[in-house]
Amino acid sequence: ASLAYFGKEPKRLTVSESALLVALPQLPEKRRPDRNLKIAHAARDRVLTRMVSSRLLGEREAARAALDDVSDLRRTLPALAAHAAYAMLPKAVPGQPLQLTIRKSVQEGLEQVAKDAATKLGPRLSVAMVLADSRTGDILGEVGSANFFDASRSGWIDMTKIVRSPGSTLKPFIYGLAFEQGLVAQETLIDDSPVDFSGYRPKNFDMGYQGDVSIRQALQLSLNVPAIRVLDAVGPTRLMARFRQAGVSPILPVNEAPGLAIGLGGVGVTLRDLVQLYTGLANGGKTHALHDGTEPANAERTSATILDGQANWQIIDILSGVKPPEGALQRGIAYKTGTSYGYRDAWSVGFDGRYVLGVWVGRPDAGAVPGLSGYVSAAPILFDGFVRSGLAAVPLPGKPPGLFLPRREDLPVPLARFGAGAAGLVQATVTSPAPTIIFPPDGARVDLGTNSVDASPLVLKLQGGRAPFRWLANGKPLVGIDRRRTATWQPDGAGYSTLTVIDAAGRAASVKVFVE
Repeated sequence: ASLAYFGKEPKRLTVSESALLVALPQLPEKRRPDRNLKIAHAARDRVLTRMVSSRLLGEREAARAALDDVSDLRRTLPALAAHAAYAMLPKAVPGQPLQLTIRKSVQEGLEQVAKDAATKLGPRLSVAMVLADSRTGDILGEVGSANFFDASRSGWIDMTKIVRSPGSTLKPFIYGLAFEQGLVAQETLIDDSPVDFSGYRPKNFDMGYQGDVSIRQALQLSLNVPAIRVLDAVGPTRLMARFRQAGVSPILPVNEAPGLAIGLGGVGVTLRDLVQLYTGLANGGKTHALHDGTEPANAERTSATILDGQANWQIIDILSGVKPPEGALQRGIAYKTGTSYGYRDAWSVGFDGRYVLGVWVGRPDAGAVPGLSGYVSAAPILFDGFVRSGLAAVPLPGKPPGLFLPRREDLPVPLARFGAGAAGLVQATVTSPAPTIIFPPDGARVDLGTNSVDASPLVLKLQGGRAPFRWLANGKPLVGIDRRRTATWQPDGAGYSTLTVIDAAGRAASVKVFVE
């Protein structure tokens, strides 16, 4: 009350001001000077009179105090970083200041961004944000909700610490491990088409498929099927171990081992967890445990490597090429979005050469929000948050010395297509039908005019099988591996020939024809 009505601490109050504050608790609403000035004035004077009669104050001093005006101003109390301030209460010692790592200017900017965004998003939706320095782990700004005092949005809940599904935001680390292990290059082709992993059938967010895409495109477009194909090769257990090494322990369903679903948000993490993981991407692969000053005094400040330097830079290079949301100011950041199953959580996490900002949007009660998505709902807040934080932009790092990024045509055979062996054939579990040569049919006689100068080639057609395919005529390979289900063959003379096709799973089909 002293700060609200007079803008100063109690020990600096005048007699008149002290008397007013003594009068307020009996009828706090009725005697508020900003609402009922005359009633407040009379209540103060009665307190002064009682002080004189109780010999706590002299008559002259009371008379002078009664001449002071009663201000009708009530100041808005500062409520920056309300959740962090509340968390500091157990550490409070009378007379001793408490120090947070939060910067006032950054916090003010982020809180305003969150309030503005929540207003646009609509009722019951909230926004949480965490901005950290990747080089130290210091949290420079954290917004637990759009408005701490807004009950309609459950504003008292600190959503930076609530476990939710991260959607696609963990995909960069899947590809990062694949780069580390030499399983892929940025231009490696990978198949984005329906696939079955022993009953688990991942689908893309838009329910469509792109066919052949590069690893770079797969991550930038956040395609689900390629990410799960790569995770299957990397290993879910290895991915989880790397997260734990970085100080983050995603929550799995009870009694479940890490599975492929973790790549699409099948684990629980907090916004703080995500930002901590992304400090590694912004800091050359080395994460720092986040802290804001509310932690116990003996809390350990740890750091760990989540990706090696070259793999880490390749992820930065890819994410920096993701298209910003429409209307966003260009800042030179790399970022990733995510949307949880059922449209319950929208995420966006981005970074420049030093600072990491994470954004969560959703309902605190975990209700579904049709149309909610990371790119549409959270990414604009991310870009706005970076701008209004007031922090100077730090350029993303340049390519590390010794890192070679080959063009697609220069890739060695095993890296040209994901899952290909030395021969270039994909080694994968296949659920498609075995290949069948439908033309020419077995036993056919085909007149190609082989005795003439203008002999025609024979068109070969197949059904089923898994691309790519390799054709052979009499045991000799035709042109290189091809994904098309048609090919041509130019016989070197008349007579019987055996035509064979082999698909990516090693399944073969043959026909015997007579060419004349």
